[in-house]
Amino acid sequence: MPLGITKGLHNWRTQSHNVERFTDDAAYTSAHPDDTLVLAGPPRWIDSSGSATGGAGTDEAVSSLLAIGMIQGFQFNSQKPTQPMQAIGSGRTYFVSGKSQTTWRIGRLFCNGRNLLRVLYHSAVAAQLPVQDFDDKPVSHNWQESYYINLDSELYYIPFGIASIFRDKAKDLLGAVYLELSMIQCYGVGFNAGQAMIMEDVNGMCDRVLPWTPTEVVTQPGVPRATIDAVIGFINGTGLPTQGTGVTDNNLGPADVYP
Repeated sequence: MPLGITKGLHNWRTQSHNVERFTDDAAYTSAHPDDTLVLAGPPRWIDSSGSATGGAGTDEAVSSLLAIGMIQGFQFNSQKPTQPMQAIGSGRTYFVSGKSQTTWRIGRLFCNGRNLLRVLYHSAVAAQLPVQDFDDKPVSHNWQESYYINLDSELYYIPFGIASIFRDKAKDLLGAVYLELSMIQCYGVGFNAGQAMIMEDVNGMCDRVLPWTPTEVVTQPGVPRATIDAVIGFINGTGLPTQGTGVTDNNLGPADVYP
């Protein structure tokens, strides 16, 4: 018999319910690194209305993104400064809070082709910025080179953007973020005798983590989610069990499974 869902204390059944959502489909609805893509782009994301910097539409914005290969690790962390306060005459605490601060890190295999600093500054290269003319140049000859270095260069005063797209094994879009106005704080390369690879590592900060929806990912062809769900008794990808299965939880609905 299919399992129900515990949404609160009123229907908590440890042996016959999952908590908050179905888990029978967890293997193909969970995020996985194989189905996650990281891209470099312009400093600000451009939505379909052209409301962000640059005035371009979504198609133009998506075409300006460059997928970053050979990544071995990617993390971003947001912290919101929060200060506990108390008032004279009360034993209770309240809080005041400021703007969140986000840091990110990328670890990548060092290999032939664009190095990590070159990839992150794809938008500057696409604009054919004459980086070789800076007082402190990041290349040996011209902007077309694949190896960028030298954080003293004026190039690294220019911000850029980092996009990340998360999908599951059913090719459903789980979410996408854009790290706007990213700046590099630290770049490093380390190697030791006997190791199998050399890694590049970059750390930085960004202004904000912006949610967005890449429609090109959502519309990609594949086995329909409803077909996969039907194998384990779900209907139309909603997570609702088929009729006559004996599930009697009246609070069960699509929002209970995929809110």
